[in-house]
Amino acid sequence: MSEANVKASSVLGPLMIDVAGQELTVEDRELIRHPLVGGVILFTRNYRDPEQLKKLCDDILGLRKTRPLLAVDHEGGRVQRFRNGFSRLPAMRTLGKLHEESPGKAMEESRRLGTLIGSELGWFGFDLPFAPVLDRDYMVSQIIGDRAFAHDVDVLTMLSREFWRGLNAAGLSATGKHFPGHGAVTADSHTELPVDRRSLPQIEADMGPFKKLMDEGLESIMMAHVRYTAVDALPASLSRKWIKQMLRQEWKYNGAIFCDDLSMGGAAVAGSLGERAVLALAAGCDMIPVCNDRAGAFQVIEALREHRPNRLASARLKRLYRRAVDLPAPSFGRETGLSATVA
Repeated sequence: MSEANVKASSVLGPLMIDVAGQELTVEDRELIRHPLVGGVILFTRNYRDPEQLKKLCDDILGLRKTRPLLAVDHEGGRVQRFRNGFSRLPAMRTLGKLHEESPGKAMEESRRLGTLIGSELGWFGFDLPFAPVLDRDYMVSQIIGDRAFAHDVDVLTMLSREFWRGLNAAGLSATGKHFPGHGAVTADSHTELPVDRRSLPQIEADMGPFKKLMDEGLESIMMAHVRYTAVDALPASLSRKWIKQMLRQEWKYNGAIFCDDLSMGGAAVAGSLGERAVLALAAGCDMIPVCNDRAGAFQVIEALREHRPNRLASARLKRLYRRAVDLPAPSFGRETGLSATVA
């Protein structure tokens, strides 16, 4: 990687990468400085304890004048990357069940959990936890399941709205996923491309929570690696029809749009990682994660060598930076920070 390629830029690039270990290597540092890289995502392997994680995050955020976005999949339940020393988080389905007994308590708890996640992650410098999940629970998906709040769109919308408000109260942004809805397909998009053959009206019913929160200012969404045959032969994550036509032109959505991880099997229908990256950006994605495949990240950089900086996409991404808030520092080392209602 030449010195010219790592020249500082005020524009956030479209590529989100990961790092292998609990501290940065020389290669990690060079890659994060590359102008095509605008974000870093961390995983469980990157975490030993709060002190180590704080140093790692500080190192990542201090590498360049225009710092990268820092993200982690940290929803609760099965998808909680940092556990030892962090508050134990329930699956969001727990809140949907609580709503059946006490709607007020469920909404209060959802906001509290959003604030808890935001305050713990924000202390390290994270900007967003790639949550909440806005998929409806049809009890058929191998990968969504209890990550979803509920099947009922009104309950799902209310609980996810409170979770989002909690994140915002802690200074973090939210990412609604996986647009336009992943819950009605059985296949796991990590390993294969799910195909949703329902009619457009049926799909549109799943889009209600996304539309309502977007209209209220939801900062970002993540696209689904799912093919919806009523709309396009391409997965929604790589589709101009879904992103440029529907989200940008028809819905006038002005938030950031993330592709789901391009290394996933659900995106493989589009060819090599480089080909997937070109297609995702042409479709309108602002940021494209490439995870658990360092060689693939370099392939994407090579495929995008002629890519011109997109200042509008960069501006949308920069709006996701965490904001300073007046909250007490989190108390790490607890086994649980949950109320008895959801413990």
